[in-house]
Amino acid sequence: MKFILGKKLSMTQVWSGDKVAAVTPVLAGPCIVAQVKTKAKDGYEAVQLAFGNKKEKNINKPQIGHVKDLNIKPAHLKEFRVDDASTFKKGDVITVETFAAGDIINVTGISKGKGFQGVVKRHGFGGFRKTHGNKDQERMSGAIGPKGPARVFKGTKMGGRMGGDRITITNLEVVSVDGDKGIVYVKGAIPGAVNSLIMITGKGDIKLNIKKEVVVETSSEAEEVKGAEEVKELKEEKEESKEEVKAEANSEVKEEKKEETKEEVKAEVAATESKEQAQSK
Repeated sequence: MKFILGKKLSMTQVWSGDKVAAVTPVLAGPCIVAQVKTKAKDGYEAVQLAFGNKKEKNINKPQIGHVKDLNIKPAHLKEFRVDDASTFKKGDVITVETFAAGDIINVTGISKGKGFQGVVKRHGFGGFRKTHGNKDQERMSGAIGPKGPARVFKGTKMGGRMGGDRITITNLEVVSVDGDKGIVYVKGAIPGAVNSLIMITGKGDIKLNIKKEVVVETSSEAEEVKGAEEVKELKEEKEESKEEVKAEANSEVKEEKKEETKEEVKAEVAATESKEQAQSK
């Protein structure tokens, strides 16, 4: 059996050719194995999963100590019964890649709370006739038991609290799985409000610690990339050499100008000296 915890997202639709299917995305995983329970130690076989993140100040201290060695702050801890827990170990990671399109799964969640509701909404009663003489009785429950026992039998359908129950919907189909985003698209509606916790179970072998595949380039692609890189390097080298030649030419021109200015200054000094000697004579 494979299983995972997730968070319900808003419903959407997925197109497959000319057909469209209403789906519910579930942001599932990654889930970390927080505890492995065995029959010898705990009396039953089960795996406890940790899911989500939560501020440390909002987590009970015993729960923080329970997962202290994993260095996580989980928002949820849930158990799944298994036949053999020896294949699991503390710290294993379960991701959404354990499921695939076409899988048949069971989804469990807490249904939306409706508050106190009457028998028409809660149990589907038809109500009374809306005719002349029948006043304010359209949605009443009517008689609730015989006069003899003088009590109400347990399980009698009456008004009361509705919703907020643990509901499991079976035989739902996985339309697609987005491994990069960690989303599994389930066909149809599932119980619970948006952002509520969802438990998904299905038949098949569970996959643990799946490593993402690294895309390896083929030889031709690698050669093309290598050639493009070499061309780029040659262009950069040519540009650098041009800049060096320009800098050298500029430095030579500057030196020539300096020498010319020096010679001009020397000539001016010699001319002034000769003038002074002539005047003195």
